[in-house]
Amino acid sequence: MKLATWNVNSIRARLDYLLDWLARRQPDVVCLQETKVVDELFPVAALADVGYVSAFSGERTYNGVAILTREPLVDVRCAFPLAGNTDCRLISGSLRGLRVYCAYFPNGRDPLDPRFPMKLAWIDGLGDLIFGAGGQQPLVLMGDFNVAPEPRDVYDTVAMEGRIHCTDDERATLRRLLDRGFVDAFRVRHEEGGQYTWWDYRQGSFRRGMGLRIDHAWVTPDLADRVVDAFIDRDERAQPQASDHAPLVIELDV
Repeated sequence: MKLATWNVNSIRARLDYLLDWLARRQPDVVCLQETKVVDELFPVAALADVGYVSAFSGERTYNGVAILTREPLVDVRCAFPLAGNTDCRLISGSLRGLRVYCAYFPNGRDPLDPRFPMKLAWIDGLGDLIFGAGGQQPLVLMGDFNVAPEPRDVYDTVAMEGRIHCTDDERATLRRLLDRGFVDAFRVRHEEGGQYTWWDYRQGSFRRGMGLRIDHAWVTPDLADRVVDAFIDRDERAQPQASDHAPLVIELDV
């Protein structure tokens, strides 16, 4: 099973790129973030024309998540990890005995911003939501986590020291979630640094290799030995007017 995650930074603005990519890569499951569209305008028909069923939770201008699959998901749920926060950032569903979560973690803006503590609380709340009920089936958590977990996930550790995505607080909070019962599927296949999924639009960041690995695919330990491939499709970031993120793809032997 081939699963992918991609922050498309507006699905309607980049629908042609998405449709072309789906036709070429033929993933079984695709988790999308920052769809930035209300549910009534989600491009269900266009995606169905290329063989995908859509489950989605969206809002105007900001946020929005979706899961595209070859066959319909069951038990689709839209949830809110942080009480009082109704941003459309999390959707999940089951397929062939696998529970798939698509998440768009809050950005946090800046360590001194009032929204920064909310980011940390949201991540902890996500762990409670996923693992609180107990007895979970095999899980995959994919999405834009807005955290670079380690120095090897950053183009320049000195330049990024203490900045958003790379603070000790963010990394510690993300580690708590990982330690609750996940394995970083990309790291199962790739230990090397210099592997990035996001490049800022400014300063020629993509051309200059100034990237961060902030998009992730995590699996429960029972699936870790079944990760047979993982890669970042960075060519998509090179497209004219592309999203600032590249797709991350994993393949499971299930």
